[in-house]
Amino acid sequence: MITSAESLQSERDAKDIWKECLGIIKENIPFITYNTWFLPIKPFEVENNVLKIYVPNTFFIEWIEEHYNTLINKTISQVLGTGGKLVYVILEEKEPVEPVPETKKANVFSSETTNSIKPKDFESFLNPRYIFENFIKGEGNQLARAAAYAVSENPGQTSFNPLFIYGGVGLGKTHLIQAIGNKILDRYPDKRVIYLPSDVFTVEFVEAIQNNTVNEFSNFYKSMDALIIDDIQFLVGKEKTQDLFFHIFNTLHQTGKQIILSSDKSPKDLKGLSERLISRFLWGLQADVQPPDFETRVAILINKSETYGIKLSNEIFEYIAANITSNIRELEGCLIKLLANSSLSSKEIDFELVKKTVKEVSTSKQINISIDFITKVVCEFFNVEENKVREKNRRKEVVLARQVAMYLAKQLTKSSLKTIGLHFGGRDHSTVIHAQSCVEQMIKDDRKFEDIVISLKNKIELSVS
Repeated sequence: MITSAESLQSERDAKDIWKECLGIIKENIPFITYNTWFLPIKPFEVENNVLKIYVPNTFFIEWIEEHYNTLINKTISQVLGTGGKLVYVILEEKEPVEPVPETKKANVFSSETTNSIKPKDFESFLNPRYIFENFIKGEGNQLARAAAYAVSENPGQTSFNPLFIYGGVGLGKTHLIQAIGNKILDRYPDKRVIYLPSDVFTVEFVEAIQNNTVNEFSNFYKSMDALIIDDIQFLVGKEKTQDLFFHIFNTLHQTGKQIILSSDKSPKDLKGLSERLISRFLWGLQADVQPPDFETRVAILINKSETYGIKLSNEIFEYIAANITSNIRELEGCLIKLLANSSLSSKEIDFELVKKTVKEVSTSKQINISIDFITKVVCEFFNVEENKVREKNRRKEVVLARQVAMYLAKQLTKSSLKTIGLHFGGRDHSTVIHAQSCVEQMIKDDRKFEDIVISLKNKIELSVS
């Protein structure tokens, strides 16, 4: 049993050790990379030559191991010796976020207040329900969510400035960018944060022209610590608004303030925006949000059903998730319609009612490639039983089939490394990374093997088309 004194000593040692590690890492990577991916990591404890560190989420682990695994291993060996090890501990966001009180909309700027505005003299227009805690994480939003959380912890201090999140309708972009604002205000109550759709920004700008208060309007937004603009695509064709926003953007960026934008398209695809504005949007990180994968859709349905007070079986959740694949809004719409159909017909929610509702709501006809199907095709080719690749079997032909199946699963699906590993007997994501590396090397070294992998890939894709 570790005493409190030993625990304090362990914590102090861990801080010293990690500080030494950071010193080495910092010398070997660009400052922006160091600031974005390593600075948020915190030491936890060191025991028996094993250093434990806190990381914000699973994505950090996967990203770091894919890109900086060699550097980290060398650094740990240098600091702790050849027997030294590093263990990641995921630090979940456990602190509850207090709801932002609803207030009436007030005039957001005036000539009397722009020179010395107090932190609480305007409405941020953030929806208190949009927080990270109820944003369902998945493969399709992994990068966007990780970047958003990093920005919320250190607004204006990461390489993600501006943070530009884009994707189709109903995929959670608005939830995510408002979650940043709510988290910033939770961590830094004195920060000046505001959220608004771009069309509202345009309307207010027109009013400012009419009232001869353009300078006050501009100064108000230049005074923000974090400016969050939704649906930036609606600035297309509005040249004067674009021109003003360009100057506001420059001022905020030059003074280290955070800019967060969302759009239905990537910056390069926003035809009708000025080139100089597009170039500014490309300074930071552009993260797309993809339609949720099957596991994420199920998790969203469970979360939403709890909100609505609906109790459904796992089979029903999985049926809905399998048939509605386009976006989160459609999933939520299905549950609402299911409730309505149940109430109007005075019937309990059974499988027949679910099928009827899904047929009414669903607009997606897309067929997805599954990891199980990939495994089946690969195992048939290598003449290996499917259950063998999920067992702890080290026979050469089994290992090869497993590695090829893992490689193709990463190539042909949107599943995370963790999800792929779970399909192969609960293996760790690092095993999937190793499998990818092995297959890529074999492809480089052996033309015949490359032809086999390409042939398997084509067969899988043609089978579901």
